[in-house]
Amino acid sequence: MTLPPNLSQIAQAVASGQRSAVDVVDACIARIEATDGRINAFTGTRFEAARAQAARVDAQRARGEPLGPLAGVPFAVKNLFDIEGEVTLAGSKVNRTNPPATADAVLVQRLQAAGAVLVGSLNMDEYAYGFTTENTHYGPCHNPHGLGHVAGGSSGGSGAAVAAGQVPLTLGSDTNGSIRVPSSFCGIWGLKPTFGRLSRRGSYPFVGSIDHLGPFADDLEGLALAYDALQGPDPLDPGCFATSVQPVARLLPQGVQGLRVGVLGGYFAAHANAPAHEAVAQAATSLGATTTVEWPDAAQARAAAFITSASEGGALHLQRLRMQAADFEPLSVDRFISGALQPAAWYVRAQRFRRVYRDKVNALFREWDVLIAPATPVAAPAIGTEWIDINGQRFPCRPSIGLLTQPISFAGCPVVAAPMWPSGTEGLPIGVQLIAAPWREDLALRAGWALAQAGVAHAKEPAL
Repeated sequence: MTLPPNLSQIAQAVASGQRSAVDVVDACIARIEATDGRINAFTGTRFEAARAQAARVDAQRARGEPLGPLAGVPFAVKNLFDIEGEVTLAGSKVNRTNPPATADAVLVQRLQAAGAVLVGSLNMDEYAYGFTTENTHYGPCHNPHGLGHVAGGSSGGSGAAVAAGQVPLTLGSDTNGSIRVPSSFCGIWGLKPTFGRLSRRGSYPFVGSIDHLGPFADDLEGLALAYDALQGPDPLDPGCFATSVQPVARLLPQGVQGLRVGVLGGYFAAHANAPAHEAVAQAATSLGATTTVEWPDAAQARAAAFITSASEGGALHLQRLRMQAADFEPLSVDRFISGALQPAAWYVRAQRFRRVYRDKVNALFREWDVLIAPATPVAAPAIGTEWIDINGQRFPCRPSIGLLTQPISFAGCPVVAAPMWPSGTEGLPIGVQLIAAPWREDLALRAGWALAQAGVAHAKEPAL
């Protein structure tokens, strides 16, 4: 099955009048209906509302009114984003009895204001606690490049829907790697922005002190267009620290000219198999990176991120755990309970470390502009896998998928996940992380653009 036009191509075709928004959305709906029985990316659809919204875009053009930069582009969202009139499931069974959302999440509103058309909500690990989207309540999400393999998590539906060509744009969340892992496993582009860059208002939380929201897309230029539409201050969200909009799409052609690009070694080399190393080497060659760089305290940062996630996640769901533990996801309920029982002193120590750790990371970017690392240690494991091998060592599968992403998000740095296609994976992708200093998404996106222009990083037709 051939991939449909990508995000930036759709935006250009609708803007120029070559295609109508209704035609684009009808094709998207047909693709979802033809493929989702095998992928299981969607947990909810709103096709008639989408057709009506697309018709309004076409009516705007007919009246000669200006269109938004994403006019007619279909998108879907991880089901922890509020959609007005629908219950926000967050991958759970417990939330089914909650009242419907009274308004769309802020980021959903911003995409719609840019002309994008919402078509549905997407599968995820329950309450965002997982790396595989093997959801017991709604079924596992299947990887479009190998249907017997996981799509990653916790935003697995967001990654799989883009990789399958169902929609060119999705929204997800990333606490410990939940945008970068599905991007890596599904072979698409993802952006975890700086912590606090985008509003989280109207999304179901997991770990308030680490949660990030961001986009997935099937091309780098489209990812930048979406990110620009998502930007902006939100005075009603105390966790949004942005004070202005900093457009990046127009900066992409600068590429890596003048940038200092390095490759992370040490911890990141030790926790990646040969195909992941090959993906990094390909990216490094294209970007002119020849120097190995040591990231400070990566192992300690991962441990502190685990403690923080368990403590905050357990505290958030404590009352539900007391009353409805049997209704929780079997793959995560014990972790939530153990997190609720963790000594407070552990959490305090993790936060004290985080302050020192971020200072060390920020100092690293005085010497470097972009750093390259694998996004995952391995390609997507088979659904049901309990253990993975990394350089001859046996690791528990689900928590270890985030070995290379957790230290980065704990520092709050922006990361572009770029889709690479190394050998030795039976055709499955492995992504690389393009990491920049906080508030410098533009640099990570410029590096991604350079990889895309070189033909090294790109989406591929899925094995459907």
